[in-house]
Amino acid sequence: MSRLNEYIPIVGQPIIDDLKLLAGKLQGKVVQNINYTPVGGGVTEILNIMIPYLQELVIIARWDVIKGGDKFFAVTKKFHNALHGRAENITEDDLKIFMQTSQSNLAELDIYGDIVFIHDPQPIALIAKKTSNKWIWRCHVDVSEPQQKVWDFLMEFIPRYDSAVFSAPSFSRPLPVRQFLIPPSIDPLSDKNKELSRETIDGVLKKYGILKDKPLITQISRFDRLKDPVGVIEVYKRVKKYIDCRLILAGGTAADDPESVQVLEEVRERAGKDKDIYILLLPQNDIDVNALQRASDVILQKSLREGFGLTVSEALWKAKPVVASHVGGIPLQIKNKYSGLLCRSIDGAAFSVKQLLNNPEYARKMGENGREHVRNNFLLTRHLKDYMLLFLSLYHAEDVVYL
Repeated sequence: MSRLNEYIPIVGQPIIDDLKLLAGKLQGKVVQNINYTPVGGGVTEILNIMIPYLQELVIIARWDVIKGGDKFFAVTKKFHNALHGRAENITEDDLKIFMQTSQSNLAELDIYGDIVFIHDPQPIALIAKKTSNKWIWRCHVDVSEPQQKVWDFLMEFIPRYDSAVFSAPSFSRPLPVRQFLIPPSIDPLSDKNKELSRETIDGVLKKYGILKDKPLITQISRFDRLKDPVGVIEVYKRVKKYIDCRLILAGGTAADDPESVQVLEEVRERAGKDKDIYILLLPQNDIDVNALQRASDVILQKSLREGFGLTVSEALWKAKPVVASHVGGIPLQIKNKYSGLLCRSIDGAAFSVKQLLNNPEYARKMGENGREHVRNNFLLTRHLKDYMLLFLSLYHAEDVVYL
C-alpha cells in the first residue's frame, strides 16, 4: 500500500496537510464499516483502499461483512434492480427472507464502532442495534426513481440513521435525516491505476491472446444487465461496418449477484463466432484491468442505470477517450464533448466511437481533459477529506444545514 506522502507530487502538500489536520480531530474514534461482500464490486474496492489510508492517518477504521445465503442475495439483487427502477416482483416472502437473514446478523455481528458506517441496503436493518453511537447509511446506487415498494421498505430503517450519503445530487430523496453528497474516488497509486510499462501492457495482451493490429474498443464491468454488455456488442457491430476494430468485454462476478453467470452466457451467445470479440472473465487481477484499459483506443461504459461507475474515472485517469451513457453519476465524471462523450442510445454510442477513432487528435485532447478532471475531483485524497468532514459533522449537528 502506498503512503499518503506519495500523493504529494499528484495533489500537492497542502492537501495532505489538510488530511492530517482533520484526522487529528478524530483521534480515538472507532469507525466500523459494514457491507455485504468481501469480494467484487465497487464498494468492496473502495473499502479495500480507503481503510488502510484512514489507519495511516491514525483513525481506528475497521471493516465487517454480514452473512447471507443464496436466497438472501437473490432477494438483494432484486432490491438492487428495483432501486434502479427496473420492474421486479418483490413478494412478501422476499421481505421475509431479508428480515430473517437480518435477524441472524443482528444476533451474530458485534457492533463496536463509535461511528457505524453501513454500505447499501443489504445490512440496513442492523440499525436496530443503535445505541448512543453514530450511524451513517451510505447508498451507492441510483435511487432517483426506485420501485416504491422497496423504497417504502427501506424507509422503515433510514429515518433511524443520523445521516445518509449519496453519490450524486440526483440520487437524493426527501428524508428526515441529514444528507451528504460524496462521490466515490479512485486511487491513482493502486495496481489498477498506476503507470505501467509498455512491456507489462503487451504481456497482458499476449496472455489473453489479444491482437493490437486493429483499434481496440473496451468495456470493463461485471457481467450485469444494467451494464448492458449485449448493447456494447451492438455498438461494436455498428462501428465495425465502417472501421475494422476489435472489442474487449472484460469483467467478473460478485458473490451477491446470482444473475451474472446467465448474463455472461447471453453475451457469449450474442458474440457468436466473431473472432474480433474478446470476452474475458477476469480474476481479481488489477494489473490486467489496468493494462487492458491502457491498451484500448476507446473505452465504453454503456450502463442502462448506474450508481457512479468508477470504471469511467479509471479510464479518464489513464487519459483515454471515453464514451459513456448519460445515467447515474457518469455525467459528474464526463463533461460532454470536453472530457468525454455522453450517449443515450446504441446508435449514439456508435457514432461517438466512430468520431473518436476517425480523429485521433480529438481523442487525445479529450483524454487529457478527462485526466485533469479526475485529478481535481475524483481522487482518493478528496474522498478521505469528505469522509472525515462527515464523521466530524456527526458530533456538530447544529453546524450542518439540511439539504
